Amino acid sequence: MDMGIFIGHHHSKKTNTMDLAFNKNEDAMKLAYSQVRQKLEKIYEGGGKKAIEKQRERNKLTARERISYLCDTDTPFIEIGAFAGYGMYAEEGGCPAGGTVSGIGYISGKQCVVVANDQTVKAGAWFPITGKKNLRMQEIAMENKLPVIYLVDSAGVYLPLQDEIFPDKEHFGRIFRNNAKMSAMGITQVAAVMGPCVAGGAYLPIMSDETLMVEGNGSIFLAGPYLVKAAIGEDTDSETLGGAETHTAISGIADYKFETEKDTLDHIKKIISKLGRAGDAGFDRIKSIAPKKEANEIYGIMNEGNTRPYNIVDIIECITDAGSFDQFKKDYGKTIVCGYGRVDGWAVGIVANQRLLVKNKKGEMQLGGVIYNDSADKAARFIMNCNQKKIPLVFLQDVTGFMVGSRSEHSGIIKDGAKMVNAVANSVVPKITFIIGNSYGAGNYAMCGKAYDPRFIYAWPTAKIAVMGGEQAAKTLLQIQVASLKAKGAVITPVEEEKLLSEIMERYQTQTTPYYAAARLWVDDIIDPAETRNLISEGIAAANHNKDIAEFKSGVMQV
Repeated sequence: MDMGIFIGHHHSKKTNTMDLAFNKNEDAMKLAYSQVRQKLEKIYEGGGKKAIEKQRERNKLTARERISYLCDTDTPFIEIGAFAGYGMYAEEGGCPAGGTVSGIGYISGKQCVVVANDQTVKAGAWFPITGKKNLRMQEIAMENKLPVIYLVDSAGVYLPLQDEIFPDKEHFGRIFRNNAKMSAMGITQVAAVMGPCVAGGAYLPIMSDETLMVEGNGSIFLAGPYLVKAAIGEDTDSETLGGAETHTAISGIADYKFETEKDTLDHIKKIISKLGRAGDAGFDRIKSIAPKKEANEIYGIMNEGNTRPYNIVDIIECITDAGSFDQFKKDYGKTIVCGYGRVDGWAVGIVANQRLLVKNKKGEMQLGGVIYNDSADKAARFIMNCNQKKIPLVFLQDVTGFMVGSRSEHSGIIKDGAKMVNAVANSVVPKITFIIGNSYGAGNYAMCGKAYDPRFIYAWPTAKIAVMGGEQAAKTLLQIQVASLKAKGAVITPVEEEKLLSEIMERYQTQTTPYYAAARLWVDDIIDPAETRNLISEGIAAANHNKDIAEFKSGVMQV
């Protein structure tokens, strides 16, 4: 199984559209995603070839090989957080994929969350981003009530950064708290100990429902041999202290021991195969129909740099089943497109920003992507309708924010924006968000950014996430910096001012890239746009496992 952001296939056929602009757009999008793939190939090497060779010498598989063997063949594996830690921890030598490989895959025909420590990265030690990534995977498991498989092989907390991972609410200890909470929720957790499991990390497998250990390599203890010697003067070794034989025959902590990793993984498959099936949420699904447009046509719709308008409905028609998309209030609030449709047979409600040239009330032409009063009002109503009908929501973000100016303020843009934010925040049906272009300011919030609990959130290679557009932000920051320098008596020449602006722009633009966002888990991953449809389908399939949908309540709204 090829380990990727999404393991699946789409056929690349030449589009019927011979339009030169379309072909140019297609080339730009494919190039952007090829750059993503190049970075991923490096990330997939983990701690590097030497570290992988050491694994081999100890008869150990890599984290990705373990997942590949565990998951059913010819089924999708959706990797979450491949870019976690990207470009971070340079002084520590980096932390590829946050030192953990994780995602959602099928084991014995059942969707499961899989979390595997990558022992080739600093002996599987936990960096701050490792903790954040593991908590994200537990959040996915809890929201969707999916079984969790932990493939444990970790030296514990990375001590030089212990203050950033140890004591706070969203730090290392929260993972064990979640173990207990998930157990109370009836979520199956299985841990396979394939290497060290040290100190606080020793609680994770023991708080799981069942614990499996690999003889000779797996070990569980609160303190290793060196610390035991320092603390109480006892001489011991890892195997005697906490090996598979010790914990299956003496302490009784572990449930099974196996000679090889593959034997261990085979037994996990047996455990999962016997799980009873709970009732589902009842999201509607019929027989899937192929989209009106071919999957690869999605590459040619948005232009390079996203500086010209395009019709978001063209993108929607690459994602939804042919003939299934029905627009809601089509002629009202045109800078947001809302509508009901089906994706791979699943019923969905789609909320998408429209970057078309549209007429305002004065008859002037303006570029869409900005949320106006009527668009926010329409979207809020549509979101409430989907909650009423128990239809999952899909958000396609390409938004520069809400419309500003005295005219908008007098029309109550804050009230209408608050109405939309209220509906998104209180929505009880699953929400899946794709940032396909801009994601600026309050537009990020209203269109279900990370702060609004989407079940899954992905970025296209063209995504930009920031409080405002780069040029506006840079000029604002420049004004502040120049004013501060002048207040100190400095004389700033136009050339120096231009240099400062260039430096600010470069720094700001780095922070708006999808790589920066994915490194910090603001998005679950950067995806191939042609996989958007598959990810929606798999996301709803995961969400359908949780039948406990709360009653929708919007609270106080100004109407």
